[in-house]
Amino acid sequence: MKNFAIPLLASTAILAACSPKTGSDAASKPVATVNGVAISRPLFDFFAKSVSGKAAAELKPEQLNQVLDGLVRAEVAVQQAEKAGLDKKGDTPVQLQFSRLQILEDALFTGYLKDHKATDVELKAEYDAQVAQMPKTQYHAHHVLVASKEEADAVIAQLKKGAKFETLASAKSTDPGSKAKGGDLDWFNSAQMVKPFSDAVAALKKGEYTQAPVQTQFGWHVIRLDDTRDISPPPFEQVKDRISQIVDSKRLKAYSEELAKAAKIEKSL
Repeated sequence: MKNFAIPLLASTAILAACSPKTGSDAASKPVATVNGVAISRPLFDFFAKSVSGKAAAELKPEQLNQVLDGLVRAEVAVQQAEKAGLDKKGDTPVQLQFSRLQILEDALFTGYLKDHKATDVELKAEYDAQVAQMPKTQYHAHHVLVASKEEADAVIAQLKKGAKFETLASAKSTDPGSKAKGGDLDWFNSAQMVKPFSDAVAALKKGEYTQAPVQTQFGWHVIRLDDTRDISPPPFEQVKDRISQIVDSKRLKAYSEELAKAAKIEKSL
């Protein structure tokens, strides 16, 4: 239970309002009024869950009192802001409008997904599609990164004369992440590297190094491939929740586009 740090109210009327009730009377009766404005039970329940992380029914009387005190103070502040006309000044009107957009959009999409749950067949199809796009191989490589092609050519020339790759990497490489490890990049897949680099690695055989410098936005590389290994995709059940999120995202995108297509939209920018 969070420490709300909200002053307690001694009012027995408020304590009574916070006491658990049953039936429609309890649901319809305001938990408090502020300058004649009623604070409804649903609003109180929502506020309680927001600040405590628990349903109102799970809170102790003193905790309910703290929550209600916070909600009352919020209502007092809102009334004062409206009295001062702040709801019509500055960015506040736009912020209120934007909040309304977000809340209603979320309510619509939440309801849509509730009524259009992905089936296991759909999830498995998405899983297979994701697996098909995954890299199939991991590479273990070393590299020397330098600022110019001439420097890279010089590194290659030294390698051809028998220089040790790790020694050259430690002495000449400008890559701070691998320099101290003799240029060791550990295991990676093609998606983790920029395309010119990953293409060059994929073209090498184990133990080979690039005979020509490889240019990327980081500089010029001399790369040695040390080893490869196959990548096994994670089991379907292990990533099912993540796959469900992907399917839901695609479903919502399609639904949103469908709504926009059916709407009459006029742009003036």
